[in-house]
Order: sequence, then structure tokens, then C-alpha cells
Amino acid sequence: MANETKKSVAVWQPFFFGGGAEAVALWVLEALHHEYDVTLFTLSEVDFSWLNAMYATQLSDKEITVKAQLPERLKKWAHTLISDNKIARMAFIYWTIREFKKSAYQYDVVFSAFNGLDMGRPGIQYLHWVHVIEKKFPKAQPWLKALMVWADFSHERLCENFSIANSEYTAEQVQQCYGIEADVVFPPVVTQINTLPWSEKENAFLCSGRVVKAKQTHRVINILKAVRDKGFDIKLHITGGGGGVYGRGYLKQIEALAQQNSDWIYLHQNLPYDDYLKIVSRCRYGIHYKTEPFGISVAEMLKADMIPFVRSNGGQREIVGAEHQDILFANEAEGIEKIVRVLGDEDLKMHLLQSLKQRKDLFSTERFMDEIRETVKKYFDRLEQKAAVPAQK
Repeated sequence: MANETKKSVAVWQPFFFGGGAEAVALWVLEALHHEYDVTLFTLSEVDFSWLNAMYATQLSDKEITVKAQLPERLKKWAHTLISDNKIARMAFIYWTIREFKKSAYQYDVVFSAFNGLDMGRPGIQYLHWVHVIEKKFPKAQPWLKALMVWADFSHERLCENFSIANSEYTAEQVQQCYGIEADVVFPPVVTQINTLPWSEKENAFLCSGRVVKAKQTHRVINILKAVRDKGFDIKLHITGGGGGVYGRGYLKQIEALAQQNSDWIYLHQNLPYDDYLKIVSRCRYGIHYKTEPFGISVAEMLKADMIPFVRSNGGQREIVGAEHQDILFANEAEGIEKIVRVLGDEDLKMHLLQSLKQRKDLFSTERFMDEIRETVKKYFDRLEQKAAVPAQK
């Protein structure tokens, strides 16, 4: 390899379109490139200067070797196809898998930053959720079966990997779906937020993320409307775009609700990033209805010194801490009850604020990098132990 004094690590991340998975991949690269000779396998060339600005990394092609499969002239065309067509997106993913597997044995360790993967040999995989790029063969659609056969995708090889999950909740699903254990390493929160003192914040809730049916934005509105009906003068900022052409109907529903309640609901779509951060910094409370594998937007709320109200099951419970029962709810009725109680009790609010601040370091980039480095070291130690066993016989 390029540097014989370092062990080599090949990291697979199919593409960089923005989001929590990309943040994990980039901070894996940041964590490893000082100690290892790191190569990134991906679909198209990456602009590290742009990604560094988005995710607060300090990467460059001088430190990371990039193996991109797609010629630069075809990048825009491919990205359009990937955005508009699920089958095309998966076809490009499986193309990168095929090429990655061809080179897997050239490296000391292979690392999938994008979920469970057959890499052609055992390696390390970081799972954001289960069955993201594959399904058990009998349950796969015909087109997915064809792609899995094309890439010689094996669940048996996937299950030989050392697994990391983004939450205990995901780790439980990994155990149920694949029959394997996974260590937990929380993703890093990379958003740079200038928090305001509580007294300067707006008496408002933030609901962030895509405005799609799966996020249940209408239930957030139902809850906060009921809270307002009980005499609390609160506002709601909804940030995020819709779900494309297929999600347009739901977005129109939320737009109509926001217009009907325009005195207290503000729907922000396609905000410049700096404007989004200003809204995040000035909201006192957050609310998230969907059960998530992790819930990066909830972790951002925590970093912004909000009091976030979230569902009582799923990965977001691990972000705020199961001990904070005052902000965990199972359904709309309990959500209303919990929010009314907190809003009406100043001492409880201050207690929650101080207690939640203690959890912010759990999602720091420093902690994430330490745990990734420890995982890779542990993996190499296991390889050495296995190699030593035959020599002892």
C-alpha cells in the first residue's frame, strides 16, 4: 500500500448527498487517517472542501485516497437518477459494492460506514438501521434479487462482520434481524449552534426534519394545538423540505394546517443553513413524534440547550435519557399531558435543562472518534489473536 508503516483501512460509503450517514462516514475518516492508510470507496469524486464546511471535518485528498468509480462528467447525470429513482439508486449502490469487493483483500481491514454489507471478507460495519441496502433473499423484490445476485451478495458474509450500531434500539433490531450482536457508538452531532441564554429564547417549539408522513408532523400540530387550548402561548417552527413528488400530498396537508394556524405555526422550507441554525438557537423546546433508529435532529436539539419532547420508545429515548420521564410520551394524549406539566412548572424546567446538559458530550465528535479508533484497534487485536491460535497447536 501507499504507506507501509501504517496498516491500511478501506472505507465504503456509496455517496455523499447530505445527512447523518454521511456525517458518520466523514468522521470515521477523520478518526482513522492519522493512524492508518485510509482509502475511501465511493461512487463519484468528493469535494472535501464543501464537505468540511458542512460537517466540520478537516479532510483532504492528501490524507484520504479516494477510489471513485464514476467519471466526473457523468456525476450530475447519475445524481439526478439516484435522487429520482429508487431502483437506479440501488443499482448504483450495488455497482459500488461489486467494485469494493474486488479490492477488499488488498487492505488490512474493510469498513462499511453505510449499514450492513457483504464486503467479500469479514470487516467492520456501522449500522444506521437494518435491511437498508438488502433483504433476506426470499423477501426481496425481483429487481433487488437480481442486484444481489449480480454483486454475489451473501447474508452469511454480512453476519461475519464486527458490527456497530447507532443506538441500543438499532442493536436490538440487528440481533433480531441478523442474529448478531452489535456494539453501540452514537453518531456525532456536528451542527455548530450558537446557543442563546434561556431568557432570550422564544417560547416556541422546533419540529425539524423532512415534512413527510412518516415523521407524523400533523400529530405534532395536534399536540401543540391542544397545549395552546389549555392556555399556553407557544409557537411552532417546522423546518425541512418535503418528500419529493410522491410526498407532495402530505406536504400540502401540512401547508394548509400552517396557513389555518398562521398566528402560531411557521413553516420554513428550503431554508439557507445559517437561517436554519438561527431558528434552532432561539427555540426553547423541541418535539419529535416519529420513533427513530437514532434521531440526529433530537441530538441537535439537545446541543442547542432545548428541552426536547420525544417518543418513549426508539433511539431518541437514548439521546435524552430514559431517566427523563417528564419529556417522554407514548402517544398524543400523553404528549399533551407531559408538555403541559413541564410548561407549567418553572423549577422542573430548570432541573431538566441542567440535567440534559450533562448528556451533550455523549454526541461529541471527540467521543465518536475515540470509540471508532478503539473499535478498529479491537478488531485488529482479534485478527492477531486468531492468527496466533494455529501457531500454538
